[in-house]
Formats: sequence, C-alpha cells, structure tokens
Amino acid sequence: MTAAFFDYPRAAAFGRVVPKTKIYERTAASAALKDLFVTQVDQIVWKFKLAPETINLAATRAVSEIQVFGVSLRTNKLDDEVLRAIDRAIPFPLIFELTWSGKRKAVAAFKRPSEADAAKWVVGEYFATDWAPDDVRRHPLPIALNMGGLYDSILTAMMPALSAAGEDIQTRVARLEAIRAKIREVDRIKIHLAREKQFNKRVIINADLRTAKQELERLTAGDPVGAATSE
Repeated sequence: MTAAFFDYPRAAAFGRVVPKTKIYERTAASAALKDLFVTQVDQIVWKFKLAPETINLAATRAVSEIQVFGVSLRTNKLDDEVLRAIDRAIPFPLIFELTWSGKRKAVAAFKRPSEADAAKWVVGEYFATDWAPDDVRRHPLPIALNMGGLYDSILTAMMPALSAAGEDIQTRVARLEAIRAKIREVDRIKIHLAREKQFNKRVIINADLRTAKQELERLTAGDPVGAATSE
C-alpha cells in the first residue's frame, strides 16, 4: 500500500521537533508509557500542517486541519499506545509516518470529535501500510473538495481494499474494526476447540466457530455492522 505515502506540499511544511515531555504532560503519562517512548521512539517531528491556509481547502466541522507527524524509531515495532498518546495530546486528526533502518510506514486511526464533549476526540483502531523503502515514490495528495474529504482519502489509502457501495468513512472504519474483532474471536474459538477433548463440547464449540466464520464472511462481503445474519 505505497499509495498511502503522499508528496505533501512545501507550503504545508512545519518541521518542529516535539519533545516527548510535552506528550507526557498533556496525557498524564504513566511510568509504563514513558518507558515505551524511551525504548521505542527516537524523535517526534511535526512535519506538515495541512490546513485551509496551506493547501487551499475549506475546513469542515470535524476536520479543520490535518497534522502529519514523523516518528523515527529505535526498533521496527511501535506500541499503539505510543501513537494513541500523541493522538490524545494533539487536538487534530493525525497522520503518522514511522521511519526505521531506511524504511517507512504510514499509520493513522480514524479520529473524530466526541459527540458527548466537543473538546475531546475519539480515536479508533490504527491502520498501517507495510514497511517500504524510505525512498519509495510518493503520490500527489488526493483530489478533494474540503479537508474532510482529504482526510477520508488519506485514511482510505491505508485500509484494506474492502469497500462497500455507498459506505462513508465512519461506517467503513466501524466495519473494518468489527472484522478485526471477529478474526480475534475466530482465533480464540479455534484454540478452544484444539484444547477440548470431549466430543459433546467439541460439537458445541464447532457450532460457535461456524457462526463466527459466517459473521466474518458477512462483514468481509460489505454488510454493515449490526446486520442480521441470514439463515
């Protein structure tokens, strides 16, 4: 999914190093979270500010600006809680570009203002590209009518190619998160089945596994979250 690497315009360049201590202060970081930052993160740079005045797109209620953060790593793995802490500290949608050992990965979660408290943000699960060479070709920014449309297109470029007709970004994210949860459920049931020796219990577990697989197939086919499984 190298199409998720974009050639951000020079007019949007920001280029400020973000001290880890600022993230700690804004999120009341625990000792365990600080340890993750120290062991996994080398440097955080606020690279680009995509805003009406820098890319000439109108703001929307949910997306007034998009920030692009570069995170150089000490290892090829980064705990999602590190990204979530940065997302909590910055009150705008974020796109992360991780770099490590001459490679790059784009990561982001769907982020929206809370309906209960407009001062807070809801951050979903993270989507990511595979690691690619640091010099991989960048693509022009997607054509969009406004900041919200641009954000949708950037996020979509990181998601699996599992789209459904007429599906908006929030609905698609919910379905993809449901697919992930269902895959975890199927894996748990398989483990349970492998460990169970009693025939009667295996019959029941097999039925649960069959149901979970059917629900996974339905979600993967594009049925909305919460739709009833047809018999």
